[in-house]
Amino acid sequence: MPAALRPFLSLARVDRPVGVWLLFWPGAWAIALSGGAVTRWNLLLWFALGAFAMRGAGCVYNDIVDRDLDAQVARTRLRPLASGRISLRAAWAWLAALCLVGLVVLLQLDRTAQIVALASIAPVAAYPYMKRITWWPQAWLGLVFSWAAPVGWAAVTGGLPMAALLLYGGSVLWVIGYDTIYALQDIEDDTLAGVKSSARALGSHARGGVAGFYVGALLLWGAAFWAIRPQPLALVALLPVALHLGWQVVGLDPADPADALRRFRANRFAGLLMALACLVVGAAT
Repeated sequence: MPAALRPFLSLARVDRPVGVWLLFWPGAWAIALSGGAVTRWNLLLWFALGAFAMRGAGCVYNDIVDRDLDAQVARTRLRPLASGRISLRAAWAWLAALCLVGLVVLLQLDRTAQIVALASIAPVAAYPYMKRITWWPQAWLGLVFSWAAPVGWAAVTGGLPMAALLLYGGSVLWVIGYDTIYALQDIEDDTLAGVKSSARALGSHARGGVAGFYVGALLLWGAAFWAIRPQPLALVALLPVALHLGWQVVGLDPADPADALRRFRANRFAGLLMALACLVVGAAT
């Protein structure tokens, strides 16, 4: 890309697309499990565009709020705002442009889905401040990064049944689990900077904590599947994603940042396995 654009693309983490996948998957799950993967296939494309734009917007906003903290952490001190490669005014303009793309996606949804999507604005705006006031900012991230699930379900059916809420709850726990793994990379720098995280809160129990969140996610997802198709065979569809999450936990080395990053990134594949499970169960109803 042209040199002038690179800092803006870096600010939106275009070079690190794993976040786009992680934001996209809960919406794709909801569309598939509610039976809309075939009849409303265009929603998957709109949600993909929305995930790209709003993940980028979230990263820009997060860096605007955290620019002083980022300068104190080794992994983030070279980010465009923290390093001074982009001005604050330019960052706000870039944020507005990405939000306009999100608005285009929002206008493709029906009224109920639009209302559900707009309800996320306040939680999203509050997220960057959570690491300053709670040891569990990952829980707040779970709430906002899973929001596409109820939006997707409402976009297909116009409502939010119990299955949609169970799917959302499972996604929240999944996000807490994988973002705790991600936070293991920064424990030392976060301690020096006074940044709170679930990884620091769990300490030596990080692996067990992640395992607990993943088990909780699987239980809620199983309940969502059962609500759609109350047959034991529907639960078998969760076996591949369960095995994958188990692999993440069993081999996790909390003291190795490279291992934590590798297992965090593996959740792109976990999301795909869950999407396939939702597709199978949703198509069979």
